[in-house]
Amino acid sequence: MAADDVVQVTTTADDADALAAVARDAVAARLAACAQLEGPVTSVYWWQGALETVAEWRATLKTTRARADALEAFLVEHHPYDVPEVLRTPVIGGNAEYLAWVRAEATG
Repeated sequence: MAADDVVQVTTTADDADALAAVARDAVAARLAACAQLEGPVTSVYWWQGALETVAEWRATLKTTRARADALEAFLVEHHPYDVPEVLRTPVIGGNAEYLAWVRAEATG
């Protein structure tokens, strides 16, 4: 199989514990093979007409292209933000054994 059937899905939140719970639940539901949390990172953005600067944590979840829609829907539904960042990045290459593991674990 080609590497491009694997994607990384990222999201951020200002509550590390809430983000960790969402990531854990997504992996437990087999929507992703794994999730990595990192931070804090400083985010600067416009929200409701005001310029915001906040500390956030980032979750990067590894899944398949076939599971990405379901993972995105799950993240949007369970995320603490009204309008969460959910971005997909295609994987264009990598360790073939690792990519096979992602495919096997994100099976639904």
